[in-house]
Amino acid sequence: MLPVPEGAYGNFFEEHCYVVLHVPQSLKATQGASSDLHYWVGKEAGAEAQGAAATFVQQLQEERGTLTVLHREAQAHESDCFRSYFRPGIIYRKGGLPSDLKHVETNMFNIQRLLHIKGRKHMSATEVELSWNSFNKGDIFLLDLGKMMIQWNGPKTSISEKARGLALTYSIRDRERGGRAQIGVVDDEVKAPDLMQIMESVLGRRVGSLRAAMPNKDINQLQKANIRLYHIYEKGKDLVVLELATPPLTQDLLQEEDFYILDQGGFKIYVWQGGLSSLQERKAAFSRAAGFIQAKGYPTYTNVEVVNDGAESAAFKQLFRIWTEKRSRNRRLGRIDKLIHVKLDVGKLHSQPELAAQLRMVDDGSGKVEVGKAQSLEQCHCQHRADLGCDQSLPGSRLGHPQEEETTLTDVWCMQDLRRQPVDPKHHGQLCAGNCYLVLYTYQRMGRVQYLLYLWQGHQATADEIEALNSNAEELDTMYCGALVQEHVTMGSEPPHFLAIFQGQLVVFQERAGHYGRGKSAPTTRLFHVQGTDSYSTRTVEVPARASSLNSNDIFLLVIAGVCYLWFGKGCNGDQREMARVAVTVISKKNEETVLEGQEPPHFWEALGGRAPYPSNKRLPEEVPSVQPRLFECSSQMGCLVLAEVVFFSQEDLGQYDVMLLDTWQEIFLWLGGAAGAWKKAVAWGQEYLKAHPAGRSLATPIVLVKQGHEPPTFTGWFFTWDPYKWTFYLSDSDFQDIFGKSKEEFYNMATWRQRQEKKQLGFF
Repeated sequence: MLPVPEGAYGNFFEEHCYVVLHVPQSLKATQGASSDLHYWVGKEAGAEAQGAAATFVQQLQEERGTLTVLHREAQAHESDCFRSYFRPGIIYRKGGLPSDLKHVETNMFNIQRLLHIKGRKHMSATEVELSWNSFNKGDIFLLDLGKMMIQWNGPKTSISEKARGLALTYSIRDRERGGRAQIGVVDDEVKAPDLMQIMESVLGRRVGSLRAAMPNKDINQLQKANIRLYHIYEKGKDLVVLELATPPLTQDLLQEEDFYILDQGGFKIYVWQGGLSSLQERKAAFSRAAGFIQAKGYPTYTNVEVVNDGAESAAFKQLFRIWTEKRSRNRRLGRIDKLIHVKLDVGKLHSQPELAAQLRMVDDGSGKVEVGKAQSLEQCHCQHRADLGCDQSLPGSRLGHPQEEETTLTDVWCMQDLRRQPVDPKHHGQLCAGNCYLVLYTYQRMGRVQYLLYLWQGHQATADEIEALNSNAEELDTMYCGALVQEHVTMGSEPPHFLAIFQGQLVVFQERAGHYGRGKSAPTTRLFHVQGTDSYSTRTVEVPARASSLNSNDIFLLVIAGVCYLWFGKGCNGDQREMARVAVTVISKKNEETVLEGQEPPHFWEALGGRAPYPSNKRLPEEVPSVQPRLFECSSQMGCLVLAEVVFFSQEDLGQYDVMLLDTWQEIFLWLGGAAGAWKKAVAWGQEYLKAHPAGRSLATPIVLVKQGHEPPTFTGWFFTWDPYKWTFYLSDSDFQDIFGKSKEEFYNMATWRQRQEKKQLGFF
């Protein structure tokens, strides 16, 4: 085994095997992830090369201990984790490397080769026969002639494929030619006669028509959801493979003294080794996986990942319904508790996006800005729209106006007769389970007015109302020139910021709304369940007025003729009682009477139809899942969602043609590049992702639609670093002038180092 020089990373010869070790350098970027050790096998690699690589991997594994995830990779079938290391792509080179030659010769111009470039987020370039027979209509081909490199784009290739292919072409030129080769692009053969003449001088004249590209065989999400867990153990001289479980899998199925194989639809095999498994069993992990693959009739290139107890990868953990870290569980719960109970500081949420992301709060929900800085809101809206060339009027929107020092910036509409009707501000926090609502929240961050549109869906809303909700949201987004961040929220799963907007006064009635969000009729007896301990965790929901609805851990409001009983369960605390007194002012103006559990008057039980059993056991603390955010590129194949994961992601992985899915477990973000053409499918892709997830994810998980240039801190906070002005072309002229003190033209006419210096001085690096 010989070390590969860093300049040659990403180049792989087909006759060789390679070992790749990745050690995370940033705790924040990986959130405690283990290191990864990959064993890569070229398609022409011999038994001797494979044996040498396997021996070296075992030595490294013993040196590094159990906090290492092992991967077996096969050429052209690598895992997303492996491909994520090599950007903008992997290069497969024919043959092998003589021991007396460098891995990659820099400034070598005496070369003729043809590279077949393909892929989506993870590109690859494979050396193929130097002939027109290698070409097809759907892929990209690079004719490399040393001093001249010609990228030929198939007529069926997409704009994003062309852009990524060109990035890989430039990377090859810079690394192998020191940047001293000329690059030409053939996008239309008729319009590039000079380049075609050069190609034909090497390849000859093309005879006949080009063939169609081979269809992609990407694994879709439904196939990845087909998982099975097997217990592997020895019985005498025999190795027993026992199917143990199918989804949803639970973490307690894995026992520390045992050995398991998790089969993900035959496309990937995970081997889990318990902490008490023997060294002999650990050494046999790859051979056992190979035997399993052979017995199942899977291809020999099937990806294998070996994980140890306590050092599991994020991809493995998320195949289970819930996963908690054994060693750090108490510490983690304490940290979350501390985060939740500290008083929110808006300045910290704005300056520390990672805190905003963890708490899921863009601010404290007050929806207020200093008018002196923002001018009047109407001026801000109109200026923003004028800069973007939009109509300055905003029909159906109630804009804030200056009053003394601050102004509230929230609008609420109720869907009635498939149209949005404004809700009287006095009833903003009063929603009905039979309706859908739009809540437009405006706030200011870093000198810019930003918008967050919540699409709230009641449990009893009809399909037509939900469709009307989405179409009305599109209308509003058009009015605001695409500047709205849209969050789809289901009743009962409201995020903390949505609850904070109503400051503990959110009440959901079990009825359909009449005008201004108020019920057309109300029964004489109503029961309301109050849950929460502060303004950003409290919601009050009407429940069936019967004794079985009660719960000893919570507080309930029973409204009957002439009186409102405030029922305190034995398990409730002072914070809950305080928030219940806030909620009661919204629900009833009748005489309030406090009732302690076990001391109810007869009239209380009569109103509920008599006594009945109800939950009275102490509620256990909710388990906090140990998850890492995961970023995927979205595409569609044969009508099914296909995802490519970007591991150890950064802002650089977001491209203008992309639709990216960021899964933070509590929320699903769909990020839309400025030139993405499939944005209308984005929410449907998010829903499909949740439905097909093998962990049995809740379909009520909020889905957030984010457009390039309008990212909220709850999104950017999941990235290790974020430059809010990386995409400054999305800023309006006036916003740019206010922030940088000069026009865009003046800024971009400066030297690049000056531009970076000014950004740094403004605190954006």
